[in-house]
Amino acid sequence: MNVTTRGSLLAALACVLVGGSFTANSVLGEYPYAGGQFLRYGLACLLLLPLVGRGGMAPLRGLTARQWIRLALLAAVGMVGFNLAVLAAERTAEPAVPGVFVGCAPVLVAVLMPFLDGRRPQRPVLYGALIVAVGAFTVQGWGHTDGAGIAFSVCALVGEVGFAVLAVPVLRPLGPRLLAATVCGLAAVESAIAGAIIDGCAWLRTPDTTELAALLWQAVIVTVIGFVCWYMGMQRIGAERATLFSGLIPVAAACTAPLVGTGSYGPAQAAGSALVGAGVALGSGALRRRARRPAAAVSAAAVEDDARDERRVVVHRDVPAAGQPHEAGARDDVLGADPLAAHQKPVPHPPRHRDGQSGDVVGELDGGAGPERLGESCGIGQRERLGDDRLG
Repeated sequence: MNVTTRGSLLAALACVLVGGSFTANSVLGEYPYAGGQFLRYGLACLLLLPLVGRGGMAPLRGLTARQWIRLALLAAVGMVGFNLAVLAAERTAEPAVPGVFVGCAPVLVAVLMPFLDGRRPQRPVLYGALIVAVGAFTVQGWGHTDGAGIAFSVCALVGEVGFAVLAVPVLRPLGPRLLAATVCGLAAVESAIAGAIIDGCAWLRTPDTTELAALLWQAVIVTVIGFVCWYMGMQRIGAERATLFSGLIPVAAACTAPLVGTGSYGPAQAAGSALVGAGVALGSGALRRRARRPAAAVSAAAVEDDARDERRVVVHRDVPAAGQPHEAGARDDVLGADPLAAHQKPVPHPPRHRDGQSGDVVGELDGGAGPERLGESCGIGQRERLGDDRLG
């Protein structure tokens, strides 16, 4: 399994788990919202800390003030703010309305991430994102709403986009586990502050059995496992492709809603699920065929002579792009310290004058052997003098 496939599966699993959390939210309607988020993120942070380990906390000391601000915004916008916006939107709009807006997140990320990196959007990713958005709309439909419902739904969309975009610069220095633990801790603190402001002293109470089960599901399954899988997937395939899988959130919600009696799964949901799957496959590159090279063409170092170069310069045809990780494929052999030892033969003496064969340049007659002389080894005058020496 290559890096892209593994990253896609991790991102898909994370979004399916998040979609299941929407169903869990339906049984938490009577519990104080901010208090529930405080318990969810606080418990998730405590569960993630052992996975990080004491030595794994060291990267936090190297973060700059700007990176800490980014982490605080990630927790406030992508986690606490997103959930608050969804809750506020559902007060005056049917749940399908914020779901449709959130389904547009892949399109915005597919445009915004390349813009921030100073490059053009990738067409397959953009087209796939558009298909995912249409599929999410088909799954959920469009319900009754008003201006406030649309406004809060837009805020939920901003939160979903921020959850992906804000995490990119801090994912590399922290890693998936430490990043998830850090933002969960920050989100717990921010939820407590929001609860004290919004609900006063009633922001937290003891949950009943059903509410406790829903909160444990959200903390352990959705947050601990889901967040770590999400960031691991994003680390492997990038934010643009990972966000495509957010189209699976309404699909998972539609599939699990009948289990608690809050919805049904019919032909529209099936058609929308198929569109989401097609969009994800197109944008992630699963539909593009990669030409296979014959086994004989895959050598230990995949090195061969370039026939277009008259100087017979040895080139490497499988050099990875700058800044991109390189991992050996299933059929690639990695060169060891001395892979050609069996083919080496002792040389009786160093190459001397008249030892070269026709067409080979053994050395230079003029100048030192510095790097600046390499490009002159096949000059016209050089060839004439070597030819005279061979005839002499």
